[in-house]
Amino acid sequence: MTVASTDPADLGALEARRMIARKDLSPVELTQACIARVDALDHAVNALIARDFDAVRQGAKAAEAAVMSGAPLGLLHGLPFGVKDMIDVAGLPTTFGSEIFRDNMASTDDAIVAAMRAQGAVPLGKTNNPEWSAGGNTRNRVYGVTANPYDVTRTCAGSSGGSAVALACGYAPLATGSDTGGSLRNPAAFCGVVGFRPSPGVVPGNTRGTALIPLPTSGPMARSVADAGLMLQVLARADRDDPSTVVIDGATPWAPASFGNLPRVDLSSLRVAMSEDFGFAPVEGIIRDHFRKVVPQLAPFLAGVDEAHPNCDGADRIFSVLRAVQFLCTHPKLVDDHPDLVGPNVHDNVAEGRSYSAEDVAQALFAQSRYYRDWQSFFERHDYLITPAVTISPRDWHELYPTQIDGVATKSYYHWLAMAYASTLAGHPSITIPCGHDANGMPFGLQIIGKRHDDLGVLAVAAELEAVIAGLSDLAPRRPDLTALAAAPALRNAPGFLSFE
Repeated sequence: MTVASTDPADLGALEARRMIARKDLSPVELTQACIARVDALDHAVNALIARDFDAVRQGAKAAEAAVMSGAPLGLLHGLPFGVKDMIDVAGLPTTFGSEIFRDNMASTDDAIVAAMRAQGAVPLGKTNNPEWSAGGNTRNRVYGVTANPYDVTRTCAGSSGGSAVALACGYAPLATGSDTGGSLRNPAAFCGVVGFRPSPGVVPGNTRGTALIPLPTSGPMARSVADAGLMLQVLARADRDDPSTVVIDGATPWAPASFGNLPRVDLSSLRVAMSEDFGFAPVEGIIRDHFRKVVPQLAPFLAGVDEAHPNCDGADRIFSVLRAVQFLCTHPKLVDDHPDLVGPNVHDNVAEGRSYSAEDVAQALFAQSRYYRDWQSFFERHDYLITPAVTISPRDWHELYPTQIDGVATKSYYHWLAMAYASTLAGHPSITIPCGHDANGMPFGLQIIGKRHDDLGVLAVAAELEAVIAGLSDLAPRRPDLTALAAAPALRNAPGFLSFE
């Protein structure tokens, strides 16, 4: 096989897969390049926290043998991918970022990992997340902090922070993520990559504790929209164990194959709305300023951009109560039995959940129903909504969460995630794509939200806007400085690496 002219670690999933099929790239070459990238950079960012590279190399060799024998190749054949440390990879630990599960070894693959393997992908290792994915800063007492590759003194957000950093650094072309209050969209925004939160049920969650309150969902993370679509084609399975996944005669109403072959969209035909803050989110001035520079540059490509947003009254309260209900499924026993081994965010969630009454929960569910219907009315008048993905620019990772934004106190450790949970509460598909850098020089994420179940449309529009942004010199994405990362000191030696103090 011929060697690619560029470092294979920098190839996108679609390009690498095509090269493998043409025998222009060996799965072994691709895997070795990704491992070499991890070896060169991970001391500086701490993104890939559990790995078995011998097993990865064996998987790559098996993938290469299949190519050379002429065997049928899967959609992701030979592609390494990162796996968030909230789901199982056989033979690797699944700690959930919790000291209680520090030694928990997985004997089987999670359904998502199994689906990826079935299409020829090879798990590279586990990516870091905060304890039980509680919070938007990727740090825990098992593996420590994961730093932002654009500035290792700043947070990469979370909770799928390790996956976002791994993608930005070129460890793998694909990575798994999950999202409740922006857990894959926020780190994608902070790290200059793509994160897609699908409509409930598109990616089945057969282990979700509160199956009938589908706030959390898994989704694809990648370095391009098309690559995220390719991964979604594999993840969008028919699975009756998720009550939000509609299965009729063994198939879903959505066609998974369409996600991997996105249609072209005429942007100039779309009714697009824009909002800086949904009318309630505490958005930092630096983010507002950048968004105000973005919109005029994108507007000429659209039919028009109206300043408007759905009615989001009560969003903070609804999210607070329903999020707390989820934490009351299994986490109280951990807090009660092992209080010294549970971090502050999980403690706070359980305490908050215990403070609510049955009436509080009923009223939150009632309010969410009204909230959902208001969003449906809004999207009868608009096709898509664009917003900033996150309320703030990345901050020092020592700050567990922002206690204030532009001098105004936040309501909770998750209040700064409001730009993401606004769409979560309505169940609408949302994607974050890179769109320039803010005044601090940090990546800015543009969020695109569509109608419920218009997952294909959101991906297709995002791909068109991604191409437009690439041609705008001051908005085009920039890779992190890999040379500087390679020369950076070991993150684990930084004060506070393993603590919350």
